[in-house]
Amino acid sequence: MNRSIVAVGEVLWDLLPSGKQLGGAPANFTYQCRSLGADARIVTRVGADDLGREVLARFGALGLPVDTVQVDLDLPTGTVDVRLGADGQPHYTIREEVAWDRIEADSAASACASRADAICFGSLAQRHDVSRRSILALVAATRIDAIRVFDVNLRPPFFDRTVIEGSLELANVLKLNDHELAELAAMFGIRGGERPSMEGLTRRFGLSLVALTRGAGGSLLLADGAWSEDPGRRVEVVDTVGAGDAFNAALVVGRLAGRSLDAINRHANDVAAYVCTQPGGTPAIPDSLKIAPTPDAEAHP
Repeated sequence: MNRSIVAVGEVLWDLLPSGKQLGGAPANFTYQCRSLGADARIVTRVGADDLGREVLARFGALGLPVDTVQVDLDLPTGTVDVRLGADGQPHYTIREEVAWDRIEADSAASACASRADAICFGSLAQRHDVSRRSILALVAATRIDAIRVFDVNLRPPFFDRTVIEGSLELANVLKLNDHELAELAAMFGIRGGERPSMEGLTRRFGLSLVALTRGAGGSLLLADGAWSEDPGRRVEVVDTVGAGDAFNAALVVGRLAGRSLDAINRHANDVAAYVCTQPGGTPAIPDSLKIAPTPDAEAHP
């Protein structure tokens, strides 16, 4: 597989009880896309500080390109304090006025977006007008046949209806969790449970695929009127940081590889479950979960 994927948004350091981990949904997503065989990169921004230099060094060690990583001379690199609850779920305190609030749609970022087969963006990095304008411009610059994934990632108080609605109008794929589905259904006056809510969002925004993750309860996909449901995996959870991003990466890579909806769903759950057994959001994916170069040679049909 040699498809081009770009994520645009935040990169930061998750300050976990066990130590510092590279984080941010777009960064985790980009790393896992590359782990699964795609040519992926991230458009983001770091500070001209020690933490920013550590991001660039870590990207290099992880094999992530840095030509679309911007450096801000005034604002610091982003950090998040992460506290794990008794159930292993992370709780976040996200620092404000950081470098990824000033992402620019510069020439390198625009060129990357225009040739991408898929682009992924979220709501958190749109909390500041500068990054929001840039993100929307880059999504709009993709080809008409590109996959445009809105990974909602609701983090109060950093979103509002304007951001969500504008993003959904540009996207053709929506990825969200069960809490976010309930919030979006209420936001747009859609009644009913999971399936009616997913159908309602699909109709309202002309989406080609909606992916709902349910944590330990697996996932539900809706694409072109067809459903795929997976019960999830029972694993010994270390933490769930980055599991949703790994699911999203497998979803996009599988879609680009032309896999069936059930095969995509099964593989995405396998990948997400593996990430839950490892600390942090960017564990190395084992070869058994990687996607082969051609659909015929796939290990997970």
